[in-house]
Amino acid sequence: MHNPCAVIPVYNHETAITAVVDALLASGLPCILVDDASSPACAKVLDQLALRDRVYLIRLTINQGKGGAVMTGLREASRLGFSHALQVDADGQHDLQDVKVFIEHSRTHPEAVICGYPQYDASVPKGRLYARYLTHVMVWINTLSLQIRDSMCGFRVYPLPPTLALIDSARIGKRMDFDSDILVRLAWRNQPMQWLQTKVRYPQDGVSHFRLFHDNVLITSMHTRLFFGMLLRAPVILWRRWRA
Repeated sequence: MHNPCAVIPVYNHETAITAVVDALLASGLPCILVDDASSPACAKVLDQLALRDRVYLIRLTINQGKGGAVMTGLREASRLGFSHALQVDADGQHDLQDVKVFIEHSRTHPEAVICGYPQYDASVPKGRLYARYLTHVMVWINTLSLQIRDSMCGFRVYPLPPTLALIDSARIGKRMDFDSDILVRLAWRNQPMQWLQTKVRYPQDGVSHFRLFHDNVLITSMHTRLFFGMLLRAPVILWRRWRA
């Protein structure tokens, strides 16, 4: 069975979220909006969107961070009977013309996580772009592999059963560390992954919730935890690769 939906974590993106939902619905995807304790102005917009057919709204009273909101949305997607979920940012940075391509690829490879490999335009902050390469290197070290081409792009389709099995059994970062953390841990479990190029721009509504110092500390801490986790798993990872 392949029954996909979109999961969108929302925190004060009231100027961009309507266009995102419009595009997803036009692509045939039901939408699960996770209001991560947004402002009253954003909450009002989300309430209006939730009146639409095939739009579901979950409201968190305390801000959980991007990862916490995504994990809440994935659990709700499973509860509603969906088999796969496309994670989409609410700020309009993802190229939603690629939705049908990603969903069709997921339908062809239902066991795989379909991951976006970002192609940036001139709007990307150069500091953020160059810093990504540090994360790429750490992810390659922590998986003992070059399999993960980009772990920070939050445009991906998750098969829900294996993803929720991981979420329910591991402590995964709830904020900006989520996207890399969950992909490394899925790789440790030998989860199949497929990569598709997708355009990314920064961001349509001018709102970024990346906190330069705090989130970089979180990401550094995540890589450190994953490194020691890799050391424990290295024999299994290497044995699996040798068998392959």
